[in-house]
Amino acid sequence: MKIAAVCGSFHKEEIQKMLEYATEEANSKNSEIFEIVWVPGSMEVPLALERLLERNDIDAAITLGIIERGETKHGLVMGQAVISAIIELQIKHNKPIGLGIIGPGAEAHHIEPRLEPHARAAVAAVITMFE
Repeated sequence: MKIAAVCGSFHKEEIQKMLEYATEEANSKNSEIFEIVWVPGSMEVPLALERLLERNDIDAAITLGIIERGETKHGLVMGQAVISAIIELQIKHNKPIGLGIIGPGAEAHHIEPRLEPHARAAVAAVITMFE
């Protein structure tokens, strides 16, 4: 199974760790992270997914990112919009998308403990849904 990863670059160090965990998980299940696309932030995730899922050589995708808690409701609104778009893209392309986005509303102490489980769960979900 060939999986694309859309990664938010705003928290690049943390997302690179998530990508390592996702790659390990995919490899352990006889799959591979076949393509990696870095985007500036959550807003750009749906467009990157759309472009990837149109391709015949991509079986599924995962998203890796962090939406922090800010002083306003911007992150919450953005998170809801992005997740809604991801659900629509799954249905449109009939290809699974694993959600490895921490947040919205993540605070600094939430991030590190969630890097590995969120990354691994995103990969496990697409593999389960692909079967």
